[in-house]
Amino acid sequence: MKIPAIKKLVETHTLHALMEAEAAIVDEQPLAIEVEGEDEGEQLTHVLAAVWILNYMEDNNTDFKTALREYTKKVRVSIS
Repeated sequence: MKIPAIKKLVETHTLHALMEAEAAIVDEQPLAIEVEGEDEGEQLTHVLAAVWILNYMEDNNTDFKTALREYTKKVRVSIS
């Protein structure tokens, strides 16, 4: 997971475009947007993170930094 790649997705794509990218990755189809990542797994991680962050920003009327902090807390809890 690379924070700069996630930030780029959040800043440059809509939620709809990111959800389409998620579906394309899962279905092993070509992507309509550029998603950084070494492989499809990392690309999917970046897209899912960006979707979660955009939803959090909208639901909580907050900025990217706050949403990113909440996302990374969630990730840390899930792997501990």
